[in-house]
Amino acid sequence: MLFTLKELFDIIMMSLIVGYIFKDLFKTPTENYDPLKQYQSNSIITENLKFAIMVTAPAIILHELAHKFAALYYGLEATFHAAYMWLGLGLILKFMNFGFIFFVPGYVSISCKTIACQITPLQSALIAGAGPFMNLLLWQISSFIIKHKKVNQKYLPLLLITSKINMFLFIFNMLPFFMFDGYKVFNGLIRTFI
Repeated sequence: MLFTLKELFDIIMMSLIVGYIFKDLFKTPTENYDPLKQYQSNSIITENLKFAIMVTAPAIILHELAHKFAALYYGLEATFHAAYMWLGLGLILKFMNFGFIFFVPGYVSISCKTIACQITPLQSALIAGAGPFMNLLLWQISSFIIKHKKVNQKYLPLLLITSKINMFLFIFNMLPFFMFDGYKVFNGLIRTFI
């Protein structure tokens, strides 16, 4: 089975929490600004939450699923988890109005199915690189669509933010610092070829 019920639950919870954390940063674009509209109903809050989920969750979910499917390709067990402790930290930082919120919303645990299995350094590098390279792909696709005007104008803000988020996630995750994907990629490549 590709997904367990717990994984689906974690994906939904992570998406809702991340959307809530960023709903005030990534707001639904409005054509006719009405400052009193926010007092008329909760619809603007709901719209901002939906918009924030649409621009943030796919980048994170597809990043983690790329790790998962790369690991599955090599015959490993891989399970998506929402990082509830980190999501809690993100909520705390939001409530404290921090200007920069750093947290890890989710991760994939990878293990061998049998005692005899071993992950080669190259496999480790490819599994670690799958996530950031998914963000690179999403960044390039959204940038191409924007550049060549292949989208209706009303979707342009969504694509612009999607492009920036995926650019940030690619660059940030490829930094060769301990525990980052970039460290695992470069370490695996060095151990393979040197």
